[in-house]
Amino acid sequence: MHTQYILGIELGSTRIKSVLIAPDATVIAQGAYAWKSELRDGLWTYDLDEVWQGLQAAYAGLRQAYHDKTGEDLTEVAAIGISAMMHGYLAFDAEDHLLVPFRTWQNTNTAEAADELSDLFTFNIPQRWSVSHFYQAVLNGEAHVPQVAFLTTLAGYVHYRLTGRKVLGIGDASGMFPIEDRTYSSRMLSALNTRLCEKGITQDFRTLLPDILLAGDEAGTLTAEGAKLLDPTGSLRPGCVLCPPEGDAGTGMIATNSITPRTANVSAGTSAFLMAVLERDLSGAYREIDMVTTPTGAPVAMIHVNNFTAEINAWAALFEEVIALGGGQLDRGELFDRLYRAALDGDADCGGLVGYNFLAGEPIAGVATGAPLLMRSPDGRLTLPNLMKMHIYSALGSLALGMDILRQEQVQLDVVCGHGGFFKAGRVSAGAMSAAIGAPVTVMRNAGEGGAWGVALLALMTAQGEHDAERFLANIFAQTETLTVSADERERQEFGAFMTRYQRALPVERAAAENMTRK
Repeated sequence: MHTQYILGIELGSTRIKSVLIAPDATVIAQGAYAWKSELRDGLWTYDLDEVWQGLQAAYAGLRQAYHDKTGEDLTEVAAIGISAMMHGYLAFDAEDHLLVPFRTWQNTNTAEAADELSDLFTFNIPQRWSVSHFYQAVLNGEAHVPQVAFLTTLAGYVHYRLTGRKVLGIGDASGMFPIEDRTYSSRMLSALNTRLCEKGITQDFRTLLPDILLAGDEAGTLTAEGAKLLDPTGSLRPGCVLCPPEGDAGTGMIATNSITPRTANVSAGTSAFLMAVLERDLSGAYREIDMVTTPTGAPVAMIHVNNFTAEINAWAALFEEVIALGGGQLDRGELFDRLYRAALDGDADCGGLVGYNFLAGEPIAGVATGAPLLMRSPDGRLTLPNLMKMHIYSALGSLALGMDILRQEQVQLDVVCGHGGFFKAGRVSAGAMSAAIGAPVTVMRNAGEGGAWGVALLALMTAQGEHDAERFLANIFAQTETLTVSADERERQEFGAFMTRYQRALPVERAAAENMTRK
């Protein structure tokens, strides 16, 4: 039994992924569980029972893959790392009872709170941050608010159940409440507590938050109860160390070696975000830009969009139905590959098509609720290549709006690494992304499974007692195979022309979102 192996688990928006790596970071085995959020009482959520069902299934798949490969049972690991989609609202009482269903990052019902807090702090507070959800509940007069004893993220919750420790990695913590000097901002905490007192809430907000740890720190050990939660068979032994739980943004930075100034990574899946590590502070606060940190505490400008590939996935499912209607069958991976490659033959103007992939609200575009929309000019050409090219450009539209601000701030990016399911299409997706962000895009061989692998690297750092993340990652990535793509002038012009049409038609999308949801 190889006790030096490291387990990384990430709870993504569509899959819970597990990966087992060796000390040289090579992948030994993997497992996965597919899930999705559900709209319940007007709010997007995941059932916490399914969290554990999914974790156990992903671990069981990994354990079986390990046995198939080695002939051995997996009974011990040296360290574990937990990552999950960032932000949202998980509120517990003093007895650890969940007070309201998990409110995910997809929800855009917190605009009033986010606006008021941003004005109060003179600092952008996004709608999906934990403090926005809590303060909105205060503004709404929700009955559970006086009972709140602990707030955390999904990664922090899973970590707490595995170890008994209420902690977070600094990157994930920066999506709960603003960070200054590697801790929660005392200035903003004081302002918030004063405002809460005015509304009858006397508890110090800081006491509700997890403690902050940095990459390389030890964050507890796997308890006997925690081991049974991951592996109900009882084969997994307790006692291994865990690294600080991190959000998917932080693990994306680690998985792409993007933690130094002038580097960035862009994660693109169901949602998308670009993380630019800054050389200096921005000149002001922008509602479109989130200020967060790397897992080591360095300042990062984050462009987050709620919607990315979900609409492409929906159309691919429709095409699967059409293929089946004709008696055919095509592997899902092959279907996606062919659809993305078809986009290369699209007209320069996407055949006059423009669309919006907003299954959920998109604050960066000023759209409050989800309303996917497809439009075309009367003389347009509705062909498969044009449709796919438009969908890829549409997915990139909101991200491009945020990049315009970073360009105005003269943020310089030397290296932008791409990861997430979108980049499995290789040159097609990387080229479109390069056109959208105006910089070369590098895709690494682990592009499709970056998050789980990234948190496994953080766990490996902790197991080795390593706190110099730059040196650690330089060794890990020394021999990594990469593909770097730079959009040419034609591609940049075509995307720029699409964005002109995209922005002109945004009022139509906003009207659609408003009227389709009106009761």
